[in-house]
Amino acid sequence: MEGLKTIGLAADHAGFATKKYLTKYLNEEGYTLIDFGTDSEKSVDYPDFAHPLAKSVVSGECDFGISICGSGNGINMVANKYASIRSALCWNTEIAKFAVLHNNANICALPGRFISFEEAKNIIDVFLTFKFEGGRHQLRIDKIPIH
Repeated sequence: MEGLKTIGLAADHAGFATKKYLTKYLNEEGYTLIDFGTDSEKSVDYPDFAHPLAKSVVSGECDFGISICGSGNGINMVANKYASIRSALCWNTEIAKFAVLHNNANICALPGRFISFEEAKNIIDVFLTFKFEGGRHQLRIDKIPIH
């Protein structure tokens, strides 16, 4: 995980425990973290945390983001409303690898209710290790925004 970056984290109540686990791990690895909440397992609405995370990645305040909700889908959908966000729902390391290599993903959305803490850590390790390949993949990414 060369070139340590600033990472934003956001979760709803279903992703809180995984976010807490990843926060401890990423702090130990030396990353700078910005936590956009939530701070407990009390029921909350994922858009309230996904919007600030996505805005921080768009602005450059955070280099990457990690978002977590029960299925990963809701928080992922919110983030992808932002034109320059490429949030990828990652449930294993292979998906995470290609989300970065081929799609230049800048937010990793995790399904907190469907993966273990160890799987989440492994997915994030891969997400933060690989680099975008560019080339033909950039041509495809250029076709994503609606003009």
